Amino acid sequence: MNEQRRQVLQMLAEGKITADEAERLIDALERERPEPPPGAASRPKPRPKYLRVVVNAADELGGDGTSRVNLRVPLQLLRAGVRLTSLLPPQALTKVNAELNRSGISIDLAELKPQHLEELIEQLDGVDIDVDSPDAQVRVFCE
Repeated sequence: MNEQRRQVLQMLAEGKITADEAERLIDALERERPEPPPGAASRPKPRPKYLRVVVNAADELGGDGTSRVNLRVPLQLLRAGVRLTSLLPPQALTKVNAELNRSGISIDLAELKPQHLEELIEQLDGVDIDVDSPDAQVRVFCE
């Protein structure tokens, strides 16, 4: 708390000014506060907790006209999943990797480490993807 604000509160406590006057003075002090210079340390941004995927699309199958997807994946679930891969036996990892490869996902789960996931999550925090087209809207972001 800065000194001027403390003085206003002290005057209020001593009965020298009313609560309304104190509120007006504090408001005036906050308006006078200079903006922090560019590059100055600000409050750190909180770590993201969820990966969100939101899709609104025209339904081509003749349903009610629109399809909606609102997916919210806790990033802690991803972290736990990466840790669980270390518990899988090598034979199971080989089979899982082969199935993923056959599905078009070329990833080696044996190489996936928690620190790699943290780096990915750090990078995802800055990602905000918006896709608008005449028949669909897609948004992917972290929150």
